[in-house]
Amino acid sequence: MLPNQSYITEFRIYYEDTDAGGIVYYANYLKFAERARTEWLRSIGIEQSILQKNEGLAFVVRHVEADFLAPARLDDIIVMETCLQESGKVRMKIRQTIKRGKATLVDITVTIACINRNGKPVRLPAAIGKLEN
Repeated sequence: MLPNQSYITEFRIYYEDTDAGGIVYYANYLKFAERARTEWLRSIGIEQSILQKNEGLAFVVRHVEADFLAPARLDDIIVMETCLQESGKVRMKIRQTIKRGKATLVDITVTIACINRNGKPVRLPAAIGKLEN
């Protein structure tokens, strides 16, 4: 994957994702975003379970902003674009955009920190730093 290139994850909206009105319940967008970030990390060679087991490192959400622009509905196919915006020593900012066709449904910006087993901030894995070079 090239620096600043979007990683694409596709989801189908199931009944369990929707509320009584038949639209996606707002908190589920954050679940979709988490899944897409996990797949993005895999695409750059970072398996979170292995990172935890072998190096004692984990990623935690430090801050999240979500702008809900339009709803997704039952049986929709949505696409999540995940792109690293910036990274520092222990944190990275990721932009995730959910679309249905060309329509943007939700725009999410999340700041992720890397911590050790004791919950202390530690340096991000080298694979992330290489994305911005």
